[in-house]
Amino acid sequence: MIILGLTGSIGMGKTATANMFREAGVPVYDADAAVHELYQKGGAAVGPLSERFGDIVKEGAVDRAALRAKVVNNPDAMKDLEAIVHPLVGLSQMRFRQEALESESHFAVLDIPLLYETGGDARCDYVAVVSAPADIQKARVLARGEMSEAEFEQIKAKQMSDADKRARADFVISSAFGFDFARAHVHSIIDLMNSLAMEPVDD
Repeated sequence: MIILGLTGSIGMGKTATANMFREAGVPVYDADAAVHELYQKGGAAVGPLSERFGDIVKEGAVDRAALRAKVVNNPDAMKDLEAIVHPLVGLSQMRFRQEALESESHFAVLDIPLLYETGGDARCDYVAVVSAPADIQKARVLARGEMSEAEFEQIKAKQMSDADKRARADFVISSAFGFDFARAHVHSIIDLMNSLAMEPVDD
C-alpha cells in the first residue's frame, strides 16, 4: 500500500483538502483528531499527563488550556509532553495503517500538520503540501477570530517555512484558487497513486 503524507502550514487549507480525499473514498488518518481522542475522557493520555503535570484534568478529560499553560515557554515540560503523547499517537497511526491495509484502497493518506518538523515524511512514500500565498494564509487565520496577529506569527515561526515544504514535497496543492481547483488536483493525485499501486512489483 502506498502512503501519501499530507501537510501544510496553518491557514493553508489542509483540513479542507484532507476532506476531499475522504470524499473520494481514500482512507485518511487525522493526527489532530487522534490527539483529541487521547485527551478525551477515557483517553490513553489522560492518566499519564495528569501524573506528570498535575491539575490539568476537568471532568475526566485533559483541559488543553491548562496543559498549554504548563508547557508554554518550558522546553523540558514540552519534551515530557511529547514523550508521553507521541508514542500513543504512533500506536493509533499503526492501527490506522492496518485498517487501511485491510480495506480495498490502494493507498492511504496521513494528515499530519508537522509532518516534516517531526520527521514523519520518512514513513511516507510521497508527500503532498497544501499551499497558498502568505497574504491569503494570514487573512484566513485572522478571519477565524481565534488568535491575534502576534499569536499567528508565533505559531508560523515554529513551523517549517512554506517555501521549504514546497521544495521538499512531491506534490503541491494550491488552495488559492478555490475548492474546485484544489479538488481537481486532488483527483489527479488519486489517479496517479492508484496507477502506481497497480504497477507490477519487480522481483
